[in-house]
Amino acid sequence: MEERRKSSLNLPAGMSKPALDLETFSSSFTSLPKTPSPSKTTYSDRFIPCRSSSRLQNFALVEKSSPAKEGGNEAYARMLKAEIFGTDSPSCQGSPMSPSKNLFRFKTDHSAPSSPYSQPLSVHEGGVAYEASTPPKVPRKVPKTPHKVLDAPSLQDDFYLNLVDWSSQNVLAVGLGTCVYLWTASTSKVTKLCDLGPTDSVCAVQWTREGSYLSIGTSLGEVQIWDGTRCKRVRTMGGHQTRTGVLAWNSCILSSGSRDRNILQHDLRVSNDFFSKLVGHKSEVCGLKWSHDDRELASGGNDNQLLVWNQHSQQPILRLTEHTAAVKAIAWSPHQHGLLASGGGTADRCIRFWNTANSNQLNFIDTGSQVCNLAWCKNVNELVSTHGYSQNQIMVWKYPSMGKVATLTGHSLRVLYLAMSPDGQTIVTGAGDETLRFWNIFPSAKTPAPVRDTGVWSLGRTHIR
Repeated sequence: MEERRKSSLNLPAGMSKPALDLETFSSSFTSLPKTPSPSKTTYSDRFIPCRSSSRLQNFALVEKSSPAKEGGNEAYARMLKAEIFGTDSPSCQGSPMSPSKNLFRFKTDHSAPSSPYSQPLSVHEGGVAYEASTPPKVPRKVPKTPHKVLDAPSLQDDFYLNLVDWSSQNVLAVGLGTCVYLWTASTSKVTKLCDLGPTDSVCAVQWTREGSYLSIGTSLGEVQIWDGTRCKRVRTMGGHQTRTGVLAWNSCILSSGSRDRNILQHDLRVSNDFFSKLVGHKSEVCGLKWSHDDRELASGGNDNQLLVWNQHSQQPILRLTEHTAAVKAIAWSPHQHGLLASGGGTADRCIRFWNTANSNQLNFIDTGSQVCNLAWCKNVNELVSTHGYSQNQIMVWKYPSMGKVATLTGHSLRVLYLAMSPDGQTIVTGAGDETLRFWNIFPSAKTPAPVRDTGVWSLGRTHIR
């Protein structure tokens, strides 16, 4: 460079070169700042500060070199940390911050509570995102076939009767013709409880909530009370003019509905046959259920009406008339106070849901078939319905979406009878095809599904076909 500049130094004509030492000229020329050519200029956006003059240690971004180097600035640094990171910061409490806790470090803090937004996401079919660590919930599988079948000769094909009930002590009562049989689920033992004789027949059976006493409604209009453990009749009460087709217990109070359109209230603690008569239906009473708190009684009749009574009124407090066919299927929700479900017969086919506190209809769904029975599961917020004309199916529903969980078939005639096991997992259904079928449809309160068992049984040796 110096050689090039010296060779390019030209003087005008006639001017002599000054008497200047070549080394002096060279040294003075090279002391000038060198300006690079514009075509060779290089630009950069990086700025690397001198870390020795920075105070990054005040923000815990780098480890402190030594407390001695901070000198009198230590108090100021703590105040600055307190303003930025809060007083809970370890460095603000006089302890040096650990390198693993430094800000902007890419390290997972396992001590922090988990957040759904911190989980890795994945996308499955349909473009719906879910947490990769938690797979989507698999729909519960309900067995499509019954795990047990009982032969039940003379089980009547009558929509208005209620001939099957399952006690809290795990004993099934079934009315067959003039007789009532008890089937102990734990041992499969069959006991003949009673025979009403040739002039009478069984129209309804209902256990007390304790499961020790059984009430029986007869075709002659009587209500009998039996001790199920001793197989002994305790009492007989009259009052109805014709058959007693439905019964419902409320502690010591027994309500009975009849074809004579009346509902009688019986008290086992008094000697009278009944102490109250509820008149409201214009046709046979075929549905009757007390609420779980024993404050309200729902009744359904062949007049298409659903009535709600309280403990003290002689007149219904609600008269619900949206059904267009007989209302036999009635169920109170064990999960929501005042929630009542009802089902209509062949001309209606709908399940309707009511808020009895304000008489509002919450929802309804057309099932496509005659609704014979309803039962709510106590373990999950689901209910089961049994149906007659024309598909004779059993359907499990989620509430409140009313999405179908399962549809079960197997009975060849209307599924007129329904009862639930004490653990809430199994139901038994009965039909005019003279069979009782046991289905595992609901999960337990803790585990998903019970163990299945298969077999065909008979209710008694005298009824083997």
